[in-house]
Amino acid sequence: MAKDELDTRRPAPSSIPGTLLFPTNSAEFVAAFSQYYRGELARMMSWRDRLDLTTNWSIGAVAAMLSISLSSPDSHHAVLVFAMLIVYMLLAIEARRYRFFDVYRTRVRMLERLFYAPLFHPHETIDPAPWLSALGQDLRQPSFALSLTQAMARRVRRTYGWIFLILLLAWLLKVTSAFLQPAGGRATYIRSVDELLQNAAIASIPGWTVLLGILIFYGWLIYVALRHSIDSGELAQGQVHV
Repeated sequence: MAKDELDTRRPAPSSIPGTLLFPTNSAEFVAAFSQYYRGELARMMSWRDRLDLTTNWSIGAVAAMLSISLSSPDSHHAVLVFAMLIVYMLLAIEARRYRFFDVYRTRVRMLERLFYAPLFHPHETIDPAPWLSALGQDLRQPSFALSLTQAMARRVRRTYGWIFLILLLAWLLKVTSAFLQPAGGRATYIRSVDELLQNAAIASIPGWTVLLGILIFYGWLIYVALRHSIDSGELAQGQVHV
């Protein structure tokens, strides 16, 4: 075989496996940049769908518990307390997912705000070096921008606050509207604090303990929502909230 034929079949240095391939011109850079943007957008939307999934679970659980508790005067209010615990568990799961969603959402918004926005409306000059360096560092060492409590606070303010409010109102209606007499007796409206405490009791747990526990739980939710009510990062740029 001729030497020239051997040379044409030998792979170019840039195509040898293990060799890093970087863009050599602006066209290659834009192509790589666009593919990276599409990948980050797909991951962001994937985590966004997971947020909707846990929210739907919460709404379904609340609807089921409300139908069980309010369908009959004989049903116990402990069903609603159990619903609060289930919704809180789903809130914790969704807060964890929201932290991952926030990582990819922040990257996508960085690309849109600092690259695509000046490209479509070049009213200002932005030096790409700082934000490209920050993006590269974030890709090398990914980290959460939000704590679990901050993520939980955002979900409480946006969605779960209304769910917990509905559960609280239903629970108050259940424990204050009627005083449940022993089996076979008729239900009468409560007329004293003692009847309220007796009605709020769950098995061997005294009523005052149940009331105190619910007050502490809702007080903590309000504290968390108000403590982290100031948005930062990409949300401070006027982004549509999620």
